[in-house]
Amino acid sequence: MIASKSDILVVTTDTIPGREISHAIGIVRGSTVRAKHLGSDIVASLRNLVGGEVKEYAQLLAAAREQSYDRMVAEAASLGADAIVGTRMETSTIMQAASEVVFYGTAVRLRSD
Repeated sequence: MIASKSDILVVTTDTIPGREISHAIGIVRGSTVRAKHLGSDIVASLRNLVGGEVKEYAQLLAAAREQSYDRMVAEAASLGADAIVGTRMETSTIMQAASEVVFYGTAVRLRSD
């Protein structure tokens, strides 16, 4: 049986309380690289002068996190995983105007009850 994305349990812990891992499938990951938009960059620069949240960048990074997470879960689903344990997220700057967001973890199958 192949699980759908909505069936995948994702946790940051190495185990799932009350569940037993029957098989480790392997590492799954999802990543994206996002670049700033010139128009948003100008607005953000002006906002930076007066302080406060830079909403343009917050939205950009939120969308990047969501896409990376979805890609990781989709990979796990395609492998027939029930869950992803040990999930982590990392970000890095690729160049001055672009950032990468990566989610990764171990896809596993859980023992059936």
